Amino acid sequence: MRGEGLSKVKFAIPKGSLEEATFKILEKAWTKVDRRSRTYRVYLDDPQIMVKMLRPQEIPILVADGLYDVGITGKDWIGETKAHVELLLDLEYGKIKLVIAFPDKHRYKNIDSMIADYAKKKKTLRISSEYLTTTSKFIKQSRSYKKFYGSKDPLIVTPWLRLGTNKNVQIHLSFGATEAKPPEDVDAIMDVTQTGTTLKQNKLKIADKVLESSAHLIANKNSLKDQSKREKIFDIVTLMRGAVQGKKHLHIYLNVKEKNLTKLLKQIPALKKPTLSPLSEKGWYGVNTIILKSDLHKLVPKLRKLAQGLVVHELRQILELEEIKRDEEN
Repeated sequence: MRGEGLSKVKFAIPKGSLEEATFKILEKAWTKVDRRSRTYRVYLDDPQIMVKMLRPQEIPILVADGLYDVGITGKDWIGETKAHVELLLDLEYGKIKLVIAFPDKHRYKNIDSMIADYAKKKKTLRISSEYLTTTSKFIKQSRSYKKFYGSKDPLIVTPWLRLGTNKNVQIHLSFGATEAKPPEDVDAIMDVTQTGTTLKQNKLKIADKVLESSAHLIANKNSLKDQSKREKIFDIVTLMRGAVQGKKHLHIYLNVKEKNLTKLLKQIPALKKPTLSPLSEKGWYGVNTIILKSDLHKLVPKLRKLAQGLVVHELRQILELEEIKRDEEN
């Protein structure tokens, strides 16, 4: 039996802003997802997978350290924690931008010009963020920072410790509501945004885009070298990739007269080749295929002229088994 001898795979999933979307994709990937109230345990219909909910900020390090074999977290937190993990799959949800913003009354074009002005006036620049290492790295790459401060690290300030030697540029740990900090507490922020609306409501303007992020499936590098765990991890990849692809496609079925068949097939974009089936009525065929959701509105006017009885199904998954097999062999 295929499941015999497999080691249980520990799977960390995010609690918080990514939680709802994560459960939606899990419910498409597995046939049963049991979420016990008031606990952090989640049960799939696969006894070889142990699932626990954790904060997304913690997941990259816990996976890198081997406490979990796989996990779901934002790519922004993978970079922030500098976690040495394998990125397996972009899950294409939880899309955010990490930006630098400061009060809209300022004339500065970006953080670089703000750093230069503060340095010339010998003013201390204070920046608030949850992303301490990402902020420090971005600031140090600034042309003005290099000009005035060289390779010194900005001073990172938390309630527990202080790191860095440059007291003239300080990065203060935010515990939330970062957009409320300026101008009284700090001069600028690095924070996540989707539309920028919250920043505008707090009279802030986006000065720099630092990075874009989405939820990713990650794995511990040593777990991927363990043959029994590797097989189960790629089962997870297969199912979740199938759910990601399923969200973007539709299954359509329609009937067409034989005289219109060639013309119709030229009009239909397909995942691979459409399936054709002769109907019981001579001179008619059934066409069965997968299309991108984004193509449906363009296809309907064409199909109305060439075919009949269009049936459209939402997909649960598209399992690209051949592709995963190649991944495993490589």
